[in-house]
Amino acid sequence: MAEADFPTRWGHFRILGFEGQFGSGPATDGSATSDRRKEEAVALVMGDIHSSPPLVRIHSQCLTGDVFGSLRCDCRQQLEMALAMIAQAGAGVLLYELQEGRGIGLMPKLQAYELQDQGRDTVQANEDLGFKADHREFQLPAEVLKALGLKQVKLLSNNPQKVAALESAGIKVVERVPCEVEPHAASERYLNTKKEKLGHLFTDR
Repeated sequence: MAEADFPTRWGHFRILGFEGQFGSGPATDGSATSDRRKEEAVALVMGDIHSSPPLVRIHSQCLTGDVFGSLRCDCRQQLEMALAMIAQAGAGVLLYELQEGRGIGLMPKLQAYELQDQGRDTVQANEDLGFKADHREFQLPAEVLKALGLKQVKLLSNNPQKVAALESAGIKVVERVPCEVEPHAASERYLNTKKEKLGHLFTDR
Protein backbone atom coordinates (compact mmCIF):
# COMPACT_ATOMS: atom_id res chain seq x y z
CA MET A 1 0.00 0.00 0.00
CA ALA A 2 2.91 2.37 0.70
CA GLU A 3 6.69 2.51 1.12
CA ALA A 4 8.90 5.20 2.65
CA ASP A 5 12.29 5.98 4.13
CA PHE A 6 12.33 5.23 7.88
CA PRO A 7 15.28 6.29 10.07
CA THR A 8 15.12 4.99 13.66
CA ARG A 9 17.35 5.03 16.72
CA TRP A 10 18.33 1.44 15.81
CA GLY A 11 19.33 2.36 12.27
CA HIS A 12 17.98 3.03 8.81
CA PHE A 13 14.99 1.04 7.56
CA ARG A 14 12.41 1.18 4.79
CA ILE A 15 8.82 1.00 6.05
CA LEU A 16 6.24 -0.76 3.90
CA GLY A 17 2.49 -0.99 4.54
CA PHE A 18 0.44 -4.08 3.65
CA GLU A 19 -3.23 -5.04 3.66
CA GLY A 20 -4.73 -8.50 3.27
CA GLN A 21 -8.19 -10.09 3.15
CA PHE A 22 -8.54 -13.42 4.92
CA GLY A 23 -11.36 -15.80 5.70
CA SER A 24 -13.70 -17.91 3.61
CA GLY A 25 -14.21 -15.30 0.89
CA PRO A 26 -17.28 -13.73 -0.67
CA ALA A 27 -20.56 -15.61 -0.80
CA THR A 28 -21.80 -16.97 -4.13
CA ASP A 29 -24.15 -13.99 -4.57
CA GLY A 30 -21.17 -11.65 -4.37
CA SER A 31 -21.84 -10.36 -0.85
CA ALA A 32 -19.13 -10.48 1.77
CA THR A 33 -19.31 -13.17 4.43
CA SER A 34 -19.13 -12.17 8.07
CA ASP A 35 -15.97 -14.18 8.79
CA ARG A 36 -13.90 -12.47 6.09
CA ARG A 37 -11.60 -9.97 7.72
CA LYS A 38 -9.13 -7.30 6.67
CA GLU A 39 -5.71 -7.30 8.30
CA GLU A 40 -2.95 -4.71 8.21
CA ALA A 41 0.76 -4.93 8.90
CA VAL A 42 3.92 -2.93 8.37
CA ALA A 43 7.34 -4.26 7.47
CA LEU A 44 10.55 -2.56 8.55
CA VAL A 45 13.25 -3.70 6.14
CA MET A 46 16.97 -3.11 6.63
CA GLY A 47 19.86 -3.93 4.32
CA ASP A 48 20.26 -6.75 1.81
CA ILE A 49 17.66 -9.39 2.73
CA HIS A 50 18.24 -11.61 -0.30
CA SER A 51 21.92 -12.64 -0.22
CA SER A 52 21.27 -15.03 2.70
CA PRO A 53 18.23 -15.94 4.86
CA PRO A 54 17.56 -12.75 6.88
CA LEU A 55 16.65 -12.38 10.51
CA VAL A 56 12.85 -11.91 10.71
CA ARG A 57 10.67 -10.97 13.67
CA ILE A 58 6.85 -11.22 13.51
CA HIS A 59 5.62 -8.90 16.25
CA SER A 60 1.97 -8.49 17.19
CA GLN A 61 0.80 -5.03 18.24
CA CYS A 62 0.72 -4.45 22.00
CA LEU A 63 -0.33 -0.91 22.89
CA THR A 64 0.13 -1.48 26.61
CA GLY A 65 3.62 -2.92 26.27
CA ASP A 66 5.05 -1.36 23.10
CA VAL A 67 3.84 2.19 23.85
CA PHE A 68 3.34 2.40 27.62
CA GLY A 69 6.06 0.00 28.76
CA SER A 70 3.74 -2.37 30.63
CA LEU A 71 5.53 -4.94 32.78
CA ARG A 72 2.60 -7.38 32.53
CA CYS A 73 4.14 -8.73 29.30
CA ASP A 74 7.49 -8.94 27.51
CA CYS A 75 6.31 -7.34 24.25
CA ARG A 76 8.27 -4.07 24.28
CA GLN A 77 11.43 -5.84 25.42
CA GLN A 78 11.07 -8.33 22.57
CA LEU A 79 10.38 -5.56 20.04
CA GLU A 80 13.46 -3.59 21.05
CA MET A 81 15.62 -6.73 21.19
CA ALA A 82 14.52 -7.68 17.66
CA LEU A 83 15.27 -4.22 16.23
CA ALA A 84 18.68 -4.21 17.92
CA MET A 85 19.53 -7.69 16.62
CA ILE A 86 18.46 -6.80 13.06
CA ALA A 87 20.56 -3.63 13.24
CA GLN A 88 23.55 -5.58 14.56
CA ALA A 89 23.20 -8.09 11.70
CA GLY A 90 22.94 -5.23 9.23
CA ALA A 91 19.93 -6.77 7.52
CA GLY A 92 16.53 -8.15 8.40
CA VAL A 93 12.78 -7.64 8.54
CA LEU A 94 10.50 -6.72 11.42
CA LEU A 95 6.83 -7.38 10.65
CA TYR A 96 4.48 -5.47 12.95
CA GLU A 97 1.04 -7.03 12.77
CA LEU A 98 -2.04 -5.16 14.03
CA GLN A 99 -3.25 -8.06 16.17
CA GLU A 100 -3.73 -6.57 19.63
CA GLY A 101 -4.15 -9.03 22.49
CA ARG A 102 -3.27 -12.13 20.42
CA GLY A 103 -5.93 -11.04 17.96
CA ILE A 104 -8.88 -10.31 20.28
CA GLY A 105 -8.62 -6.49 20.17
CA LEU A 106 -7.79 -3.77 22.65
CA MET A 107 -11.00 -3.53 24.71
CA PRO A 108 -11.33 -7.32 25.18
CA LYS A 109 -7.64 -7.38 26.12
CA LEU A 110 -8.29 -4.83 28.87
CA GLN A 111 -11.27 -6.91 30.02
CA ALA A 112 -8.89 -9.89 30.12
CA TYR A 113 -6.54 -7.81 32.29
CA GLU A 114 -9.41 -7.29 34.71
CA LEU A 115 -10.02 -11.04 34.89
CA GLN A 116 -6.30 -11.63 35.39
CA ASP A 117 -6.42 -9.27 38.36
CA GLN A 118 -9.06 -11.63 39.79
CA GLY A 119 -6.75 -14.64 39.44
CA ARG A 120 -7.05 -15.98 35.88
CA ASP A 121 -4.02 -16.47 33.70
CA THR A 122 -3.96 -15.02 30.16
CA VAL A 123 -5.42 -18.16 28.56
CA GLN A 124 -8.20 -18.56 31.14
CA ALA A 125 -9.12 -14.87 30.82
CA ASN A 126 -9.42 -15.07 27.02
CA GLU A 127 -11.51 -18.23 27.23
CA ASP A 128 -13.78 -16.77 29.93
CA LEU A 129 -14.50 -13.90 27.52
CA GLY A 130 -15.46 -16.36 24.79
CA PHE A 131 -12.22 -16.21 22.81
CA LYS A 132 -9.59 -18.77 21.89
CA ALA A 133 -6.30 -18.62 23.75
CA ASP A 134 -4.71 -17.16 20.60
CA HIS A 135 -6.67 -15.92 17.57
CA ARG A 136 -3.65 -15.19 15.36
CA GLU A 137 -3.01 -17.35 12.30
CA PHE A 138 -0.04 -15.41 10.83
CA GLN A 139 -1.36 -15.57 7.25
CA LEU A 140 -0.60 -11.93 6.46
CA PRO A 141 3.03 -12.07 7.71
CA ALA A 142 3.66 -15.11 5.52
CA GLU A 143 2.24 -13.33 2.48
CA VAL A 144 4.27 -10.19 3.25
CA LEU A 145 7.47 -12.23 3.34
CA LYS A 146 6.55 -13.75 -0.03
CA ALA A 147 5.86 -10.26 -1.42
CA LEU A 148 9.36 -9.28 -0.28
CA GLY A 149 10.74 -12.19 -2.30
CA LEU A 150 11.79 -14.29 0.69
CA LYS A 151 11.71 -18.09 0.63
CA GLN A 152 14.01 -18.77 3.60
CA VAL A 153 14.32 -16.89 6.90
CA LYS A 154 15.86 -17.03 10.35
CA LEU A 155 12.85 -16.50 12.62
CA LEU A 156 13.38 -14.55 15.83
CA SER A 157 10.70 -16.14 18.02
CA ASN A 158 9.93 -18.38 20.99
CA ASN A 159 6.58 -19.40 19.44
CA PRO A 160 6.57 -22.69 17.46
CA GLN A 161 3.17 -21.73 15.96
CA LYS A 162 4.89 -18.96 14.01
CA VAL A 163 7.42 -21.43 12.65
CA ALA A 164 4.63 -23.83 11.64
CA ALA A 165 2.60 -21.03 10.00
CA LEU A 166 5.52 -19.92 7.83
CA GLU A 167 6.51 -23.48 6.93
CA SER A 168 2.94 -24.36 5.91
CA ALA A 169 2.86 -21.23 3.72
CA GLY A 170 5.99 -22.40 1.88
CA ILE A 171 8.62 -20.29 3.66
CA LYS A 172 11.47 -22.35 5.07
CA VAL A 173 12.59 -21.42 8.59
CA VAL A 174 16.27 -22.35 8.45
CA GLU A 175 16.78 -21.37 12.09
CA ARG A 176 14.62 -20.37 15.04
CA VAL A 177 16.51 -17.71 16.97
CA PRO A 178 15.37 -17.32 20.62
CA CYS A 179 13.82 -13.99 21.59
CA GLU A 180 14.09 -14.26 25.37
CA VAL A 181 14.20 -11.19 27.59
CA GLU A 182 14.84 -10.60 31.27
CA PRO A 183 11.62 -11.36 33.19
CA HIS A 184 10.05 -9.02 35.74
CA ALA A 185 8.12 -10.10 38.81
CA ALA A 186 5.00 -8.65 37.13
CA SER A 187 5.49 -10.79 34.00
CA GLU A 188 6.56 -14.07 35.65
CA ARG A 189 3.13 -15.73 35.55
CA TYR A 190 2.52 -14.42 32.02
CA LEU A 191 5.73 -16.06 30.79
CA ASN A 192 4.99 -19.34 32.59
CA THR A 193 1.56 -19.46 30.93
CA LYS A 194 3.19 -18.91 27.55
CA LYS A 195 5.36 -21.94 28.17
CA GLU A 196 2.89 -24.27 29.88
CA LYS A 197 -0.31 -23.55 27.92
CA LEU A 198 0.82 -22.07 24.60
CA GLY A 199 3.93 -24.17 24.02
CA HIS A 200 6.41 -21.29 23.80
CA LEU A 201 10.04 -22.35 24.02
CA PHE A 202 12.32 -20.95 26.73
CA THR A 203 15.83 -22.08 27.64
CA ASP A 204 15.74 -20.91 31.25
CA ARG A 205 12.30 -21.88 32.60
